[in-house]
Amino acid sequence: MAQRNTWQRERVREALADAGGFVSAQALYAALREDNTGIGLATVYRALASLASNGDADSLQSPEGESLYRACSSAGHHHHLICRRCGRTVEIAATDVEQWARSMAAAHGFTEAEHVVDIFGLCASCGAARSDS
Repeated sequence: MAQRNTWQRERVREALADAGGFVSAQALYAALREDNTGIGLATVYRALASLASNGDADSLQSPEGESLYRACSSAGHHHHLICRRCGRTVEIAATDVEQWARSMAAAHGFTEAEHVVDIFGLCASCGAARSDS
């Protein structure tokens, strides 16, 4: 069943694009509330889930287990390097990971295997700033 493209969903999409990186539903809701949109938290969660399932947003779990979302900038399967401090994100190809995942699945009799790989660390700027402290 196709989801309607309501003004609320479109506004969530715009706010996600404006965020410029991965953001939680709570943070996005706070930004929308500051703009007096009248959009509720449940609507933000539904819109983000829909955008992620349609491939219009990337979704991942932070090291703390919180779901984070970002406007998707590339089509197709990809992975991320994410700075734990500033949130800078780099989309990466991971050919070795793809090959390993297929191999592991096949070795154990699995088919149609899917995976998610996101690497968290400190970007060069944040690493340098930490060293200077």
